[in-house]
Amino acid sequence: MSKPRLAYILPNLFTAASIFTGIVSLTQAAQGHFQGAAWLIFLSLIFDGLDGRIARLTHTCSRFGLEFDSLADIVAFGVAPALLLYFQLGKDYGRFGILVSALFVVFGAIRLARFNVTDSCSEPGVFIGLPIPTAAVFIAGWSLLLSSHHLERYGIVLLVITLLVAFLMVSNIRYPSFKKIDLNRPMMIKTLVLLTFVASLLYLFSSEGLALFILAYILYGPFRGLRVSWERHKRLKQVRERREDKED
Repeated sequence: MSKPRLAYILPNLFTAASIFTGIVSLTQAAQGHFQGAAWLIFLSLIFDGLDGRIARLTHTCSRFGLEFDSLADIVAFGVAPALLLYFQLGKDYGRFGILVSALFVVFGAIRLARFNVTDSCSEPGVFIGLPIPTAAVFIAGWSLLLSSHHLERYGIVLLVITLLVAFLMVSNIRYPSFKKIDLNRPMMIKTLVLLTFVASLLYLFSSEGLALFILAYILYGPFRGLRVSWERHKRLKQVRERREDKED
């Protein structure tokens, strides 16, 4: 039995909404309304999350939807945050500000292209490289924090960190994906408690909580990679020691 056409259109409507809010964010940033531009990037993130989930729930994943989603992502999570960063901070640092914004978009596009050729509509357990939506909300979250506390004089720090974040997008560092969380009854209760706690912190400290939560996720990848490498090194060392003991 064929699915109704609306089932295929609905996910793409959310993708289109993500592009639309990304463009509005661009116009807000160009007019100097940086907080509004940042919140619109978060709104694009919600639309981006809904389109994929609706497509999987209705079993309407398609090649068109995948390509459309990638084009939406490069606008909403590549160009929009890059220009937010430039208009708010980068323009005061000349060519370096332009370079950071440009590399953020270029590496974001590479990240999306690599995802498309190595994955499909399946739900991976991990992401290879930092996802571009996470990199985008990193800029949006820290933009809110800097503007709400008038810390624009530290803009060079955010530019340097953003450059590192851009490199993380094209790295081979693994990041956890929350698409395959097993929400059985015990896990559902724990997840509900955790989400309630996080929501309470965000209510009390909205800009600070968002910025620190996103930064913690970004730092988790490199720290996990170092831990895995250290454990592998320890195991190899133990194997060599056992072999040497046997030879003796």
